[in-house]
Amino acid sequence: MFKRINYLWRLFGTGLSFFLFGAVGVLFWGILFPLLDKLIMQDMPKKLRSRLLMNRIFHVYMEFMRVIGILNYEVHGGERLNTPGRLVIVNHPSLLDIVFLISQIRNATCIVKPALAANPFMRIPIHAMGYIYADDPEAVVKQCAEELHEGCSLIVFPEGTRTTPGKPLKFLRGAATIALESRTKILPVILGCTPTTLTKREKWYQIPDKKFTLSLHVEEDFELDAIDENASRSLATRKLTRQLEKYFIDRQA
Repeated sequence: MFKRINYLWRLFGTGLSFFLFGAVGVLFWGILFPLLDKLIMQDMPKKLRSRLLMNRIFHVYMEFMRVIGILNYEVHGGERLNTPGRLVIVNHPSLLDIVFLISQIRNATCIVKPALAANPFMRIPIHAMGYIYADDPEAVVKQCAEELHEGCSLIVFPEGTRTTPGKPLKFLRGAATIALESRTKILPVILGCTPTTLTKREKWYQIPDKKFTLSLHVEEDFELDAIDENASRSLATRKLTRQLEKYFIDRQA
């Protein structure tokens, strides 16, 4: 009986969390965000204070889900996430990954789909935080390099989508292309979700039998193997992509 009640409570709490993220988010992004942006942290550039505000909002959101019993979360080496100018390479097991990461990074940016940037309610905070629009690949890479040189933490999911449980990781070349263009340091982050939930193939209401735990392990800076300076950019990108892919596979084995 207790297990059944707990399951139903977590199902209700999950639905409530999604409702708050959507419905209340519309109110916040459309009305409160512009007001707060004008009232707080005026000594900081607009982009930085917007990102810091998002960091705090997502931290409160994660704590809300923890307090009502939906999840637990743990962070290891989180202080390294706020080292300026790091390309944060992350695996992608759960729908909550980006929320979890931004809740831990004060100056985070990421690449967003043009459709999301065109959303009338999300357009305001996305523009305020200076997130990067994934419309022109060459322009995206250059903008990513500029953001990194300015000292932000750029979050990239090299798989391009959420991991399918039971299938091996397969990285796209975008993360390696950005790394080679920016010549910045790579910070690998291993995300875990036990038991799995909110994966690519699951609906929000398909919750596990027990409360799940999100884990975030921040590794040391990734050391690139020697890449022939005379090699073509395409060859160098493929080589670095394989290095990163193997790094993550080895640590998830």
